[in-house]
Amino acid sequence: MEVVGKTNIDFLGMRRVAFTISTLMVLVGVFATVQIVRGRANLGIDFAGGTSVQVRFERPVELAKVRRAIAASGFPESELQQFVGGRRLFIRVKSSGKPVAGTAAAIEEQLREAFSANPFIVESSNEVGPVIGRELQQAALWAILVSLLGIVSYIAWRFEFRFGIVATVATFHDVLVVLGVFFLLGKEITLLIVTALLTLAGYSLTDTVVVFDRIRENFRARRRDSLAEMINASINQVLSRTIMTSLTTLLAIFALFLLGGEVLRDFSLTLLLGIVVGTYSSVFVASPLVYEWRMRGRRQAVGVKKQAQSLH
Repeated sequence: MEVVGKTNIDFLGMRRVAFTISTLMVLVGVFATVQIVRGRANLGIDFAGGTSVQVRFERPVELAKVRRAIAASGFPESELQQFVGGRRLFIRVKSSGKPVAGTAAAIEEQLREAFSANPFIVESSNEVGPVIGRELQQAALWAILVSLLGIVSYIAWRFEFRFGIVATVATFHDVLVVLGVFFLLGKEITLLIVTALLTLAGYSLTDTVVVFDRIRENFRARRRDSLAEMINASINQVLSRTIMTSLTTLLAIFALFLLGGEVLRDFSLTLLLGIVVGTYSSVFVASPLVYEWRMRGRRQAVGVKKQAQSLH
């Protein structure tokens, strides 16, 4: 099915603008990564350590009254989220370097005392110490690095080494851009967000491989065309497929974003941003980088040949 018909768009002609935009966005992502490693970003309790408690009351409660009760138990910096008609509460207390053991019990006890006429049940409770948080942070970074190394190996085996490097650069680009946007929005970086980033890396890679596969076919089928014509033709030939895949995936993720509840809201937002950025990078970043690399190789080969002729 073709959603845009046959196109003849000069994507490579727009590569300078795309490279400039991508460089700016990647720089923001690099800054966000540095801040995460330094512990200066908005890290969730998975990485920073702390306590989370989810409770469900029989009747709706006033958020201000809950806040006062938790502050009275010695945790004035707690973060509260209220949903499902005001009956369900998600309470987070980030670690301040002190032991977190017993925090959940103290919060529950204070809530039972403050809302004795409105019983509640504890749906989930989680306590993560600062040491475990740092270990999870390092494990998440290793997971991303190892997955990207696997991408290079796979693409280099399937195509050629420079395609593998470019695909990895494009995937890094997507992860960093989404991470940068999340950092600018002040969103919390949690294990769920890391999971979403790894998922979008896989999606972005699949999209890039489809374009690379068509470029490889056209290298053999359109030998008389220039390199720019071959790559432009390849992107245009798979453009309908790229748009259709992205739109259908976006519809599914958008439904998750609207109906998945608060817990999955940031996860689905990460995937929404990732699909848009991944589609953009497969068209405007990955293939133009292959073009630039090959043209640079050709120019160097011509330069060496001229230098050899001048010596004779």
